[in-house]
Amino acid sequence: MPTYFVTAPAQNLSSKDKESIAKSITRVHSEVTGAQGFFAQVIFSETAPGNHFMGGAPVTDKGVFVYGHIRAGRTPEQKKRLLRGIVETISGILKLEQRHIWAYLNELPYFQMIEYGHLLPEPGGETNWLLSLPPDDQDFLRNLGG
Repeated sequence: MPTYFVTAPAQNLSSKDKESIAKSITRVHSEVTGAQGFFAQVIFSETAPGNHFMGGAPVTDKGVFVYGHIRAGRTPEQKKRLLRGIVETISGILKLEQRHIWAYLNELPYFQMIEYGHLLPEPGGETNWLLSLPPDDQDFLRNLGG
């Protein structure tokens, strides 16, 4: 499952902003990779004033940082589309210039990940993986949405 950590200065993101960003990152990830939306999770954290520095100076702007862990095996073009899509969607939601949005991707081999109690499939094998799960687990995942 891709996990996207979104960090912003405290009080810069409303609950509505967070929900919109989470839905948009999920949508972008699904569109680019073909994986169902229930694979994506988005976790928000806030930095208090004085806890984030760039070039040795405290950051005082409204920057947003996204650090995504994804399964290895995506093409360079898919990763570029993911990054562009994430930055564009956050920029649109927050009305924030793209220069204030940083995004990174880190890849993990699929065989080093267990989620929902099951080893994850290779990229592209999501549908067969879902169908191979016990019915209760399939129902649980389908009810998550996406």
